[in-house]
Amino acid sequence: MNLEEILRRNIQSLKPYSSARDEYTGEAMVFLDANENPFNQPYNRYPDPLQRELKEKIAVMKGCNSSQIFLGNGSDEPIDLLFRAFCEPGIDNIVTIDPTYGMYQVAADINNVEVKKVKLKEDYSFSADELLAEVNEKTKLIFVCSPNNPTANLLDKKQMIQLIKGFSGLVVVDEAYIDFAPGASLLPEIEKYNNLVILQTFSKAWGMAGIRLGMAFATPEIIRILNKIKYPYNINILTQQKALELIGQEKQKDEWVEILIQERDKLVGKFQDFPFVVKVFPSDANFLLVKMYDARGIYDFLVEQGIIVRDRSKVVLCEHSLRITVGSPEENEILIEKLNDLI
Repeated sequence: MNLEEILRRNIQSLKPYSSARDEYTGEAMVFLDANENPFNQPYNRYPDPLQRELKEKIAVMKGCNSSQIFLGNGSDEPIDLLFRAFCEPGIDNIVTIDPTYGMYQVAADINNVEVKKVKLKEDYSFSADELLAEVNEKTKLIFVCSPNNPTANLLDKKQMIQLIKGFSGLVVVDEAYIDFAPGASLLPEIEKYNNLVILQTFSKAWGMAGIRLGMAFATPEIIRILNKIKYPYNINILTQQKALELIGQEKQKDEWVEILIQERDKLVGKFQDFPFVVKVFPSDANFLLVKMYDARGIYDFLVEQGIIVRDRSKVVLCEHSLRITVGSPEENEILIEKLNDLI
């Protein structure tokens, strides 16, 4: 991949905003460079715009270099930045699978970029050849989510590698749920393929959805482009501090993941015994997609009981299905008790 060939011309020539904290890094006795209030330390100071300390810890954890990491306000920020960097509004397009995470479509619509969707097979697998067949000279990005949302399945690694090898633009693999899957992350592959971008998050396995911290992994060249066009202080100091604290608790995260996988398997068995359940689809994530008779009626019943799930019945290939997140053992027990009332 030639990065300059797919990068928007105005982004190539863009002069990024330079903040006070870009021009000076390190320790000092007196900071008088950023028009900050001198009181209420440490919250009076602007955060590190490149989150250097946090990236160093993430790099050790992920087995990569800090120069290969972009941190965003959730994964939604790098998704949007990829559109803004590589897709000319009203001209370029992206290719993605269908169904999948809805923010790819939203980000495309905001940036006035066409989305070419390739429907998954009935078993929710995909064909690299079918996606590549939709590519034309205006296709800049391909998005795949693995494990996929809302179908919950891990996508075939051989097909994804074929996709990466066969495309001259960027392939973005969203691994938000990878901690719950039996397959390994594609993160090591960024050393082999300069057109691969991996998205991960602290929202799921780490239980940090509230602090809004997403990660993008790619070559240093791609990371520099994202840093060039992001807002200067996109990750606030509270988020950085909390993430630094919780990263040291990886053992706790692993215990949570083990519990949720066990609970997921228990729920599968429970759901399969209900007469109103048609099918429980295999899951490699922290949620289940469950096809039911009268899915909307069951959804409404659960709402009345104070239990909120997601009705995915209007999503292609997910007709009559509810997406149910795996909760704590106590929450899952309440769910099953309420569903037993329908028998």
